[in-house]
Amino acid sequence: MDDAVDRPSSRNKVQPASQTAGGGPAFSSTIAGNPESNYGDSGGIGCCGYILWVLSIILIAITFPFSLCLCIKVVQEYERAVIFRLGRLLSGGAKGPGLFFIIPCMDSYTKVDLRTVSFDVPPQEVLTRDSVTVAVDAVVYYRVQNATMSITNVEDSNRSTRLLAATTLRNVLGTKNLSEILSDRENISHVMQVALDEATDPWGVKVERVEVKDVRLPVQLQRAMAAEAEAAREARAKVIAAEGEQKASRALKEAADVMVQSPAALQLRYLQTLNTISAEKNSTIIFPLPIDMLQGFIKK
Repeated sequence: MDDAVDRPSSRNKVQPASQTAGGGPAFSSTIAGNPESNYGDSGGIGCCGYILWVLSIILIAITFPFSLCLCIKVVQEYERAVIFRLGRLLSGGAKGPGLFFIIPCMDSYTKVDLRTVSFDVPPQEVLTRDSVTVAVDAVVYYRVQNATMSITNVEDSNRSTRLLAATTLRNVLGTKNLSEILSDRENISHVMQVALDEATDPWGVKVERVEVKDVRLPVQLQRAMAAEAEAAREARAKVIAAEGEQKASRALKEAADVMVQSPAALQLRYLQTLNTISAEKNSTIIFPLPIDMLQGFIKK
């Protein structure tokens, strides 16, 4: 028992069926890790199984070739058939693609689709780590990579994978803040994909991709976040305007220093201003009055 646990390579393998002394079909199989599937005690199908097998072969021979319609089955390239003979897993694993032979009175089979399947995870109401309630939905892509395990190890692999995806989504998002959910979706999708892949591996299911589709916030929280963003934008606008005023005042100071050194520059600037006013077809002309002319009146 210890060797079976220490060697992970022996897990999830279907052992070949043993043969009976008479050369007849023996269909005992063992799936490691599942003690309920060990059928090696009897070593065969028993006396009743042999009788039923002989009668089935005789019936097939008598009704030949009409019995071929019930004995020969076909599976597509993307399908596999898991066959049970008298309730025991048939040796050789899943059959297909193509033709395979069954005994109608003894065998039952289940077709397994190996194509990639996608499904939407229903919106989950999640309470984040910073106590914010959000509704999140996702999409999951998975496929069956081992048809035998998907039938023998789980009752319904598709339904189980869907339920596990919804639970995993809630568990992963419950450990994240709202800001992390909104900005770090790629990391969240990767964590969910790894968690789902590990959990579904004993079922023969491979989770290929997980994507978070939408995060819906409460209306009150949306208004609060919008007001916060608007206030932040207004604050940045005021800071930018103040910085512009500061740079403009420095430029005006440098221009004034240049004009002080050359008095004719002020007169040229005045003429340029008049030219600009006249180009706009204004009937009002402004003549600047120097402050120096008023100093005499101020002293009196």
